[in-house]
Amino acid sequence: MVSPGYVNWWVSAFDESLTNIHTMTSELYLDGNATSPVLPAAIDAAVHAMRICYGNPSSTHTAGLQARALLDGARARARRVIGAGNGSLMFNSGATEGIQTAVLSALCALRARRDAGEPIGTLLVYGATEHKAVPHSLAHWNTVLGLNLELVALPVDGDGLHDLDALRRMAPQAAMVCTMAANNETGVLSDIVGIEAVLNDTACRAYWMVDCVQALGKFRLQLARSRVDYAPFSGHKLYAPKGIGLLYVREGAPFTPLIVGGGQESALRSGTENMAGIAALDAVLAALEQGGVFRSHDQLCDFRDRLVASLRRALPGIVFNAPLEQALPTTLNFSVAGLTSRELMDVFDAAGMRVSAGSACSSAKAAPSYVLEAMGIPAWRSASAIRLSFGPLTDDATITQACARIERCGAILCGGVVDTNHPRIDSAAAATVLQLGSGADCSWLVLDGASGGAIVIDPRPEHEERIAAQVASHGCRVLAVLSTDAAPAGVSPEPWRAMAQRLGAPVADTDSHGWPQGRDALVLGGQRLQRADGGGGRQVYLLGAPVDTHLDASMGGALPRAAVCHAFIGDAPPQQVAALVHEDTLLCAARDEHLPLCSSLRATRQQPGDIGSGMHLDNTALRALLARYPNALVVDVRDGGEHAASGIGAPQAGPDGRTVLNVPLPRLTSHIGAWLQDGAPIVFCCRSGARSTKAAACLRRLGHPHAYDLVGGMALTMWPDLAHAA
Repeated sequence: MVSPGYVNWWVSAFDESLTNIHTMTSELYLDGNATSPVLPAAIDAAVHAMRICYGNPSSTHTAGLQARALLDGARARARRVIGAGNGSLMFNSGATEGIQTAVLSALCALRARRDAGEPIGTLLVYGATEHKAVPHSLAHWNTVLGLNLELVALPVDGDGLHDLDALRRMAPQAAMVCTMAANNETGVLSDIVGIEAVLNDTACRAYWMVDCVQALGKFRLQLARSRVDYAPFSGHKLYAPKGIGLLYVREGAPFTPLIVGGGQESALRSGTENMAGIAALDAVLAALEQGGVFRSHDQLCDFRDRLVASLRRALPGIVFNAPLEQALPTTLNFSVAGLTSRELMDVFDAAGMRVSAGSACSSAKAAPSYVLEAMGIPAWRSASAIRLSFGPLTDDATITQACARIERCGAILCGGVVDTNHPRIDSAAAATVLQLGSGADCSWLVLDGASGGAIVIDPRPEHEERIAAQVASHGCRVLAVLSTDAAPAGVSPEPWRAMAQRLGAPVADTDSHGWPQGRDALVLGGQRLQRADGGGGRQVYLLGAPVDTHLDASMGGALPRAAVCHAFIGDAPPQQVAALVHEDTLLCAARDEHLPLCSSLRATRQQPGDIGSGMHLDNTALRALLARYPNALVVDVRDGGEHAASGIGAPQAGPDGRTVLNVPLPRLTSHIGAWLQDGAPIVFCCRSGARSTKAAACLRRLGHPHAYDLVGGMALTMWPDLAHAA
């Protein structure tokens, strides 16, 4: 529920954040599950190995013997740390190689057993939330080896725990079972004891691999005391460099080397050993074994609890996607209604906090988290999920600073898209069209400075708090809450009207779409909004100004097609509204993925082509374009909240003194018409390049051939002013 108290709290908190957030300049790395910084002792050990102990451990001279001693000492320590017992332990490049080797070994043994006439089972079972390297490896080697076994995902419950009853049903036919000790996205700890009990109780002869990548350094391992056949590890998850890892193989478990050649690693993995990486990993394992360097479990739980408390204070409505008591204390996965992962990450990143949206291996892909989907998490939570993870080396000061930044950024985030450069709408300007929730379901706002009125169209329930804060921050009042359908998808008429009432909109004498009875148009200063039949029970809302404002001063009558600048079409196909709009009317849909940002009839009728050709500019191409076109516009599409979070405000000038305009992506549709008419080249920029690419692509689809973006965004640009602003 939206209350005046909440809105007042947000406004005052945002004002306070602007005065304090400038202190947040240093980077806080909170993406430890993706990778970790390298332990200083590990760097020193790697340098020592390269400078002093640089011999080949296979050589028999003194330098080689010194390297061999380092290698043997590192292996002995690793065996102790993971409790390898009499099992084999080989150094390799990391977890992906370890997973490949384990799968290849097991499947080669299965083929040999089958060729000998032995029953092996028909199923390759893997946890539904496993890292993608596991099912992909299973599928690859299953095909290469011609086994043709069936890959089956072991389901998980809503807490991310494996369904042991399902495993019990699968076990008699399982040839290999792959699970993980702790999930990389949610931190959920698998019930390894329970899984082992099921495998034992069913007399299952399947080979068992347990991905231990997130386990090392988080809890004690005694692998030789279990029936685990294979356990891969990756050094860069625990303060060692990338490119070094381990694979544990239980004594008696079958093994087939992935890499053969010179017979290194006791012929388990050929190739000259990565001595610098091994030395660095050994330094990390030494710190882990000796104690006193990494935080204790109780300390890590305290850190987590403090972060959770700050997140709850900062982000009303936050939902944690895994039970804290069943997850690693170093991993928090959460969602906030009405905010996408990208919106959350952008403000966090501007504040110097590095977090991720799910797995680092897949976060760059525009797809929901398969881990959260497997858990049955609702789509909106998957679309807004953030993973905050830290390592056991994290100290108290880092957590204290992280909590402070989270709470200050929360004021910005919970207000939605708050533009510090546009704190109130210019009373002389035309109505501003604002899009919330770009990337999936959208809510649209029409905010008019002349009348102080606001109209909300197709609001999503999860955007309600943001809509209220946005309207309040611009000093507007809600004139109507409208739906292109009789009610928003998934919302019955009663809650729909209740939402309108909470937003302060009139609900008496309105139809099922929220339109006031007896009104032909809703007046917003120099423009008006009228409705039209969109077919199939839908309504379409047309925004524009009369062609002859003198003749039509009362705003009565029908809005001419030529005057329609925006059409809010809901889920209607563009061609269905062709009779209501002109070729370049901006069509605003209820789902951004259908018509990214907006579209037009002209855009939908164009032949498909490579709109991205020549669109991406590097630093050299950028300077050349700006030199050639003095009238070119540079548009920063970052949110105003990001400028506030960065503590430096929006950039005012770029190269050669050129003014940089700040038009946040959700406001873009208010400016597109003028840009198309002007035709001047436009260079869009943002932090990473994702939003600027979307903006440039939209302009090109709409017929602007000279819309561009910066390759890699401000994070990689060599443009000094923008690089500083990023």
